[in-house]
Amino acid sequence: MSDKSSFEVVIIGGGIAGASVAYFLAERGITDLVILERESQPGYHSTGRSAATLVEFDPNPTVQRLKAIGGSFLRNPPAGFAENPLVQHSQVMFVFRDSMLHELRGAIARLGNDGVSFEVLSQAQAVARVPVLELDESDRAILLTDDGRIDVHELLSSYLRHPRRRAQLRTNCEVWSVIIEGGRCRGVITNSGEVHARWVVDAAGAWAGEIASSAGAAPIVLEPRRRTIVTFEPPEQIDVSRWPFVISELDQLYFAPESGGLLLSPMDQEPMRPCDAQPDDVVIAGAIERLRRFAPRLVPRSLKRKWSGLRTFSPDSVPVVGEDPLVRGFFWLAGQQGFGIESSPALGQIAADLIARGSTGIFDSRALSPARFSAL
Repeated sequence: MSDKSSFEVVIIGGGIAGASVAYFLAERGITDLVILERESQPGYHSTGRSAATLVEFDPNPTVQRLKAIGGSFLRNPPAGFAENPLVQHSQVMFVFRDSMLHELRGAIARLGNDGVSFEVLSQAQAVARVPVLELDESDRAILLTDDGRIDVHELLSSYLRHPRRRAQLRTNCEVWSVIIEGGRCRGVITNSGEVHARWVVDAAGAWAGEIASSAGAAPIVLEPRRRTIVTFEPPEQIDVSRWPFVISELDQLYFAPESGGLLLSPMDQEPMRPCDAQPDDVVIAGAIERLRRFAPRLVPRSLKRKWSGLRTFSPDSVPVVGEDPLVRGFFWLAGQQGFGIESSPALGQIAADLIARGSTGIFDSRALSPARFSAL
């Protein structure tokens, strides 16, 4: 490893957020940068534990637009960016129960405005695609026809491969504090010494709030929340391989084909301090009971695997991207919740534009700026 200790940009965190901004900075000519990752490999925490699905629908219009920008990149990446396709077009189905039908019209309008490909399904059409569902005749669904599973390993490695020709990735490098001189960020102190930079990018995921606090940055409260996933074998004589990724907010469940079996999430959001999150058997048991009502034929006899990761939320559930209003040179790239992978092409470009040029043309960055919380 080079002993170079001064860079234009230091990026804290080697997950999808840090990797994406590194790639887009390099594309904009800023290659004097280093990614500092506390673990032995990039993507160890949330990035490596995600269901990794492109879902271009969201109740929040700002988030949905970010997903749509990300989806366009993932389906059609620049020539030479990836060695394999980034998206498997397995489709995504959102179930709208009777009590949620009032939200359906708004969802249809937003999807149309953002150019997302979709179909509206009746109860019978939804059940025809996933025959195990127990739906009422009045229930409806939205099928996102161009969405599906993301090859997160391919995406992360592609983000990292290109800038590493000219930049650095340092693993087992934990940031202890941020160096501030004269109201400006000057670098970081790590377990292996000081690293100086003109910009410090806080892409530390669940630890982003702690990093910001150490810098004396704006007091934006970021809350990590656990999300759990389990896998199991499907029932005999039921072919699940062509099923879409199925989401029901009312039932607080999603499930999808996974490596010949099925994955299931309770869609849990338990707040907790930054940690190596582990699953809770009580939460999993609750999900199985809800599955018994939503798709009773899928209830598993046993589980193959179970794991958890942390998704980090801002106060308004919109990512925080931009230079801190109190500490110059400290740049937020945090609060991506559970959509950090699919929105990384959007957020990475926005962040790189703001650092390299001071503005961006692909999105209204004021909606993401940390300064938006100043009046709260």
